[in-house]
Amino acid sequence: MRAEKLTANIGAELFDVNLGEAARNDDMFAEIKALLLQHKVLFLRDQDIARADHVAFARRFGELEDHPVVGSDPENPGLVRIYKDLDSPPEHYENAYHCDATWRDEPPMGCVLRCVETPDVGGDTVWVNMVQAYAELPDHVKEQIDGLRARHSIEASFGAAMPMEKRHALKARFPDSEHPVVRTHPETGEKVLFVSGFATHFVNFHRPQNVRYGQDFAPGSAQLLSYLIGRAAIPEYQVRWRWTKNSMAIWDNRCTQHYAVQDYWPAVRKMERAGIIGCKPF
Repeated sequence: MRAEKLTANIGAELFDVNLGEAARNDDMFAEIKALLLQHKVLFLRDQDIARADHVAFARRFGELEDHPVVGSDPENPGLVRIYKDLDSPPEHYENAYHCDATWRDEPPMGCVLRCVETPDVGGDTVWVNMVQAYAELPDHVKEQIDGLRARHSIEASFGAAMPMEKRHALKARFPDSEHPVVRTHPETGEKVLFVSGFATHFVNFHRPQNVRYGQDFAPGSAQLLSYLIGRAAIPEYQVRWRWTKNSMAIWDNRCTQHYAVQDYWPAVRKMERAGIIGCKPF
């Protein structure tokens, strides 16, 4: 196995490895996991593996989760089909910087994504190193967000395009979650900036050091959240991957965000993703 870095801050491409074999080889899997912790997202090409092997490899990291909005493969529970074609609904969910499913109390640990079909041009995905994004914040911002917590919502994202009754039912199934703005990676100990497109507001901003008068609250909180979410758009923190059929990405959802570029309509883009259940952020 060989790993080549793709940028200075995030991402490496793996060569001379088959993930179907890695699903059954303890030493190979251990090496891939170590590389994932180091590079935060790994890429491979020419992985013509069965869906069962895709699922088996992802399960080496932990149990898989379903998605309440996007359908799963009926023969492989936990393998979510993200198929975009002319019959797909017009809503755009992926073309925003986001960390997957932070509206859960226990967001995914990571994901393994395989390209089934992709346009000749377009449909790239961008990943972002949110450890680096936190590390390079100004000191006064780090002090301000120390101890802050944010609300994350599926209702305000996936539910926004639904009729009110369905939106309310979705929120009843998945109430808003609350997470620290700066989380600690449970394996590396790194500090991670942990707000993205699912974060709606801070729940404990209204403190004397932030709010002297009521007029300070709304603009101060909203502007700070917008500033923090915007850190993901800095190119120095990013890697961009051009998909080909049977290429794959493995990413650590605890310390990255990603953005699926929707520039390919009316071409077809079909992806299959196995999301791995994670732990409660701290």
